[in-house]
Amino acid sequence: MSLLQKLDQITARYAELQASLSGAGLDSQKFVAASKEYSDLGPLVEAIGEWRKAEQELKDAEALAADPDMKAMAEEEAAAIKKRLPELERSVKRMLLPKDAADEKNAILEIRAGTGGDEAALFAADLFRMYQRYAAEHGWRFEVMELSDTGIGGYKEAIATVSGRGVFARLKFESGVHRVQRVPATEAQGRIHTSAATVAVLPEAEEFDIKIDEKDLRIDVFRSSGPGGQSVNTTDSAVRITHLPTGVVVSQQDEKSQHKNRAKAMKILRARLYDAERQRRDDARAADRKGQVGSGDRSERIRTYNFPQGRVSDHRINLTLYKLDEVMDGRALDEIIDALIADDEAGRLAELAA
Repeated sequence: MSLLQKLDQITARYAELQASLSGAGLDSQKFVAASKEYSDLGPLVEAIGEWRKAEQELKDAEALAADPDMKAMAEEEAAAIKKRLPELERSVKRMLLPKDAADEKNAILEIRAGTGGDEAALFAADLFRMYQRYAAEHGWRFEVMELSDTGIGGYKEAIATVSGRGVFARLKFESGVHRVQRVPATEAQGRIHTSAATVAVLPEAEEFDIKIDEKDLRIDVFRSSGPGGQSVNTTDSAVRITHLPTGVVVSQQDEKSQHKNRAKAMKILRARLYDAERQRRDDARAADRKGQVGSGDRSERIRTYNFPQGRVSDHRINLTLYKLDEVMDGRALDEIIDALIADDEAGRLAELAA
């Protein structure tokens, strides 16, 4: 189906809904469904109308230019309309793009140290703080769920919930392997080391998003312990939940209350299972777009932070910024994220036009 045919179909459907809503033949359930569809289509139909109106105005102006007396004014009007048309077309196409149902959700941020020993754990901690500052820049709530520290300021694993408007939409392209090149504080020879940390951003799932059967869970409780095995408390408050069908295991021990640890563990488990389901659904689409920004392949090296050069490079879109300090401080991260979102949108718009 061509784009014009699709637009005709949408406009016809809108008119059909308008007619049925003004009649009396719908029961309450169908009326609610039709009202929602009508409301959802409204902005798109309005944008289609503006685009088509501008196209007609261009034809009229070009026809008017044949009159010598009107030529100058008509050509000026036509030039102004031609400037507006591409943006009107882009606006319609953007509205036609399928929405990611998870975009408005909160996110679970998981960061794990990769190759590089202590230096990788220190870098994982740096990334965790970067996202914490970025959340503060946007007025989002950043709640630490779990920290597994190395005792020297590094994190083997760090998990947080990031809450606010459009969190997942902005953070979802951060999933992948982040690489750092710098001279570790412990390096006496001043040699540059390369280390890595893995970032996973999962949409926070509500209970209605994914059904978890209690009989599919094995729940173990144990005593919390801190770095080096020292006791954090003397009760069995730590919780480990295993989802038997998938083998996914989540542990929580940061809270002194077993109930709170269980609630946190269930939140993380729900997010991981929901994300796995989304990945399965997206596999076929991702196969058609191997180069897509949001492939979600967490084994892919997506970004390098080069400290000696003060450089950050995102390898998916060949973007390099010499603003390392501002990026790590959370202030310049939007420049990278905006570029990733724009690239993803451009790719999907190209698919729409194909």
